[in-house]
Amino acid sequence: MFVAPDIKNFVAWDYVVFAALFLISSGIGVFFAIKERKNATSKQFLVGGKQMTCGPVALSLTASFMSAVTVLGTPAEVYRYGAPFIVFFISYTFVIIFTSELFLPVFFRSGITSTYEYLELRFNKSVRIAATLIYIVQTVRNVFVLTGFNLWGSVFATGIVCTFYCTLGGLKAVVWTDAFQLVVMVVGFLTVLIQGTIQNGGPNSIWENASNGSRLAVFDFDVDPLRRHTFWTITIGGTFTWLGIYGVNQSTIQRCISCKSEKQAKLALYLNLVGLWVILVCAVFSGLVMYIHFKNCDPWTAGFISAPDQLMPYFVMDIFSTMPGLPGLFVACAFSGTLSTVAASINALATVTFEDFVKYRFPNLSEKMSTWVSKGLCIVFGVLCTSMAVAASLLGGVVQASLSIHGMCGGPMLGLFTLGIVFPCANWKGAVGGLLTGITLAFWVAIGAFVYPALPSKALPLHLSTAKCTLANNTEITTLAPTLPPIRPQLADTWYSLSYLYYSTVGCLGCIIAGLLISFLTGPDQGKAVKPVLIRPVCNLFCFWSKKYKTLCWCGVQHDSTTIPVSLFHNRTKAGTDEPLQNGFNKETQTHLPGYNHHEKSYTNTSIETESYF
Repeated sequence: MFVAPDIKNFVAWDYVVFAALFLISSGIGVFFAIKERKNATSKQFLVGGKQMTCGPVALSLTASFMSAVTVLGTPAEVYRYGAPFIVFFISYTFVIIFTSELFLPVFFRSGITSTYEYLELRFNKSVRIAATLIYIVQTVRNVFVLTGFNLWGSVFATGIVCTFYCTLGGLKAVVWTDAFQLVVMVVGFLTVLIQGTIQNGGPNSIWENASNGSRLAVFDFDVDPLRRHTFWTITIGGTFTWLGIYGVNQSTIQRCISCKSEKQAKLALYLNLVGLWVILVCAVFSGLVMYIHFKNCDPWTAGFISAPDQLMPYFVMDIFSTMPGLPGLFVACAFSGTLSTVAASINALATVTFEDFVKYRFPNLSEKMSTWVSKGLCIVFGVLCTSMAVAASLLGGVVQASLSIHGMCGGPMLGLFTLGIVFPCANWKGAVGGLLTGITLAFWVAIGAFVYPALPSKALPLHLSTAKCTLANNTEITTLAPTLPPIRPQLADTWYSLSYLYYSTVGCLGCIIAGLLISFLTGPDQGKAVKPVLIRPVCNLFCFWSKKYKTLCWCGVQHDSTTIPVSLFHNRTKAGTDEPLQNGFNKETQTHLPGYNHHEKSYTNTSIETESYF
């Protein structure tokens, strides 16, 4: 047994800083509730009237990325496993490019509010409902991990505040509260970095000691998929995992389509990429500084803390022991990430439930009633998420658990949307079969890994020392008798030992491959029957030199007719005449496209909503 050092608790100033975060966040919700009271429509509440600009949306996206998993879990990962986590900057780059150039244009030009509306337009209602239910279960379940705190009272307060400002102010309150919370998070991270660096000898000392401790071996090009973190698992597996979170996730896409134009939405994503890089660098360097601080007395191995995710709070209380208020600032930083993530989840859950279930069952609801129903759904999901998080607070939050959950559900969902957007031949039977296959594969490998953890050689943390920890007076050194290793099935050291970052890859590729096979066996969709706005012609990138080959790769989809929002497809003839529309368009609409603003050189929500074409 080791004697734990005396670590001070919160003082009055820490509670003041912490409480200020909750008060300001709640105040923003009240402000928008008052400001928008005369324009209270369900669209205003759920998607900000689709008139947001790129700046606050970019800040909101970055803040949602910084959950307590990022603030607490990522530094702990770096502390234990080293700096290869920094390679995620490559994954984030691919994710933002694919999201903004592949998925976002389809969602934006379709004029939808819920991403799952797309699945009904592309396949049928059954596919939409199945995907919506999976999203709801995944999001509520993920709140277990995203809180990252062990104090049920703190988790309860977080849920109450999130529910309060989400219900009062809607998406605008969520976005602007996120922007404020991002400032708090960055300031909190920088404060920890600066003070930790000063106390541990400066940047040169940090770098030298991290190198001596094998924490700077960043680029490991081992192709073994069973290794926890290598260059390939992070760049490939990380891209699939985060693409499921960004590219087709309602929480992210909802904020993007709330922008007033597609150009603004894309700009928000690319600005968000810069924010992701900044946060990643802060988290990785925080982990390195923390390692140097505890390099001779690891509090986790010594038993001073019960879980690795408690390392960062323990570190903060240690370095700021003589600076009242600063520990409160860091806890406010961690809670800001949680508030942002949970608030975005509540708003997204309310949106998909309203759009995919309530409006479908009650299509004639008045605007006033729709707004009240939307607010009621925010309360329901706020209470549900808070209850789940409080119950799970005993488990703590870990990066691996969070990304594993995203991979198990997000990978198959990514495969489902990719089937619809990239492959015109995929039909609804292939979509359903592919989704079930992807989920089965992802859950199979993830549950197998939980029952039979990977061998230490694949996932063992780097060396952590307790050489300078103080032993208790009555401590006796005991020798543990060797034990026989448990019997493991053959799959335990292969399939079940797959890196957790590949769960999403398995689910996505399994969905796509099974979906295409089932589609071809049951009769693929004819390209001419698929509306061009629902397909992204990625083959143009590979056949740019030949119009003939591009047309061949379109599989019959009429991409020569420029895309038009799907919400305007309800009439297949020109208004007031019996003149049929060729491929869904007539010559007049082909030269004057709905939703396309020639001045902005982009598709705009304003144009879609104010002009009538059919």
